[in-house]
Amino acid sequence: MLDCIKQRRSIRAFLKKEVAEEKLKEVLLSAMYAPTSWGTKAWEFVIVRDRARKEALSKATAHARFVKDAPLVIAICYDPSVGRRFKEDSSICAEHIHLEAVNQGLASCFVQVADAGDPPGSAEPYVKKLLNIPDGLRVQCMMPLGYAKRELKGHKESEFEPAKIHYETF
Repeated sequence: MLDCIKQRRSIRAFLKKEVAEEKLKEVLLSAMYAPTSWGTKAWEFVIVRDRARKEALSKATAHARFVKDAPLVIAICYDPSVGRRFKEDSSICAEHIHLEAVNQGLASCFVQVADAGDPPGSAEPYVKKLLNIPDGLRVQCMMPLGYAKRELKGHKESEFEPAKIHYETF
């Protein structure tokens, strides 16, 4: 597992190569194994492969422009009537996607939707309308997924900082 963690990077440039359905299934399976507060599993996923829809998603925020070039995008949604920890549960789920993507030879990036946009907060209603997401659900993020255009350079052992670890008290 540590190897996948070391290799995981936020990738914004993808090859024009489709992601096999088996690989996507493994990524989604890992997402559904993510822990949630009280075991609610309140997330839902929207998979977007359509070129025009990805182009529209890339306009959700200034930081989402590269989304249009990914082979697919996973929108992580959440039902707050079922779960109580929208941001926490959705973010843990996104990290599972990141790690299984690496395990499958894929790459991804967390693209914030909730509370994002210009003006702040405008991205979520935009994405919800575009993807026909029901009113009661929230959208935490989009996860573009595909094969990295460049070789992934993993983290180095030197990034481990023992001085940031405190025992018993700060």
